[in-house]
Amino acid sequence: MRALADFIMRGRVQATLVVVGCAALPLLFWLSAAAGSLVLLRRGFKDASGILAWALLPALAWWFFGEPRTLMVLLGTLGLAAVLRAGHSWNRVLLFSIAWGLVYGVVLGSVFREPIEALAQAIEKILPQMLDGLYQQLSVEERARLGGLIAPVLTGLIAALMQAVSVMALMLGRYWQASLYNPGGFGREFRDVRLPLLPALVLLACMLIGPNFGPQMAMLTPLCSVPLVFAGLALIHGLVAQKRLSRFWLVGLYVTLVLFMQLTYPLLVVLAIVDSLINFRGRRVSNDTDNGSANGEG
Repeated sequence: MRALADFIMRGRVQATLVVVGCAALPLLFWLSAAAGSLVLLRRGFKDASGILAWALLPALAWWFFGEPRTLMVLLGTLGLAAVLRAGHSWNRVLLFSIAWGLVYGVVLGSVFREPIEALAQAIEKILPQMLDGLYQQLSVEERARLGGLIAPVLTGLIAALMQAVSVMALMLGRYWQASLYNPGGFGREFRDVRLPLLPALVLLACMLIGPNFGPQMAMLTPLCSVPLVFAGLALIHGLVAQKRLSRFWLVGLYVTLVLFMQLTYPLLVVLAIVDSLINFRGRRVSNDTDNGSANGEG
């Protein structure tokens, strides 16, 4: 992957080939977004605008054919990259990603309304089997309210997935930037991610209370969980580095996350919230604050 990053930064032609080519190919839109974020982070918007403008052409073409994800993830990743380049911390980038998640949800609810509603109706039909005897104990109003939450939650889950892809594409671009110009810089940045207590509690409140203010607010539950999950991952990475543990722990973490996401995902959310309260990693005594940035530009 470092070789690809080196190829991207050789010149405008090489960067354009990668950004545009990956945007044009199916299922590689995330790589286009990562390459575009690398150019934006390193060169700034003025130098990167020409390259990114070319990338919009295949993204708009995909939108025309009914596939909006390429354009949405590309714009979302570049928006987050602009926040990061402006000097803001990863905490703010993660919080800002919720805004993009809401945009994703609105667009998806408009473009894919019919398939999402059809899937929601199919899920509603099998709810009695899924919830076993609990569903029969619900009143008619509670059943109707539960059925009304399915479509917004599905929309929020898809939007949250795209939100997470945008954040991961930015992380890949930042990792490339660090590997080329400041090795180890991204690792220090990511391991230091820890959401302050107030934002963490606000996110928790939105996740738990949001659906009570209307079905559409149910989208907030998956969207607000994304920053907490990344903060939980940063906590694990930080503890492994601080305790000088084997990388086997990180491999096990991601394997578990893939195989048992329904258990690991909420656990990471809880860890991030508790870390905001306790700060498991404690106060860093190292003096690498000035050279911890991954941009390599001093």
